[in-house]
Amino acid sequence: MYKPKKTLKKNELLPRLEQAKPRQREVFWVDAAHLVLGSWLGYFWSLVRLFIKAPAGRPRFNVLAALNAITYQLITVTNNDYINAQSVCTLLQKLASSERGLPITLVLDNARYQKCRIVMELAN
Repeated sequence: MYKPKKTLKKNELLPRLEQAKPRQREVFWVDAAHLVLGSWLGYFWSLVRLFIKAPAGRPRFNVLAALNAITYQLITVTNNDYINAQSVCTLLQKLASSERGLPITLVLDNARYQKCRIVMELAN
């Protein structure tokens, strides 16, 4: 069910953040970064046209990270392929093993691989 952002923030997020301050809950911000290895030049001004050789293809380094909203502890999963449901499951397992039995709240973007069946089953 759709909840307006203000209602979600007031009724869901802020109370969980308040619980996290006295260490009654863990709240993590989760997001992925996909870093492309190679030069990416935009436009710049020069008198002479210059070409810079770069490797063919698009090698990538991917980072899926969870940042603790209170302690700023960073937990990461990295790879050279893709961030997918298995990557999210690995991150969930790392989070579960690193915490002290407290409830965990994850603030995620709306990526498809974060809400598939395998991830939801593991999260439960």
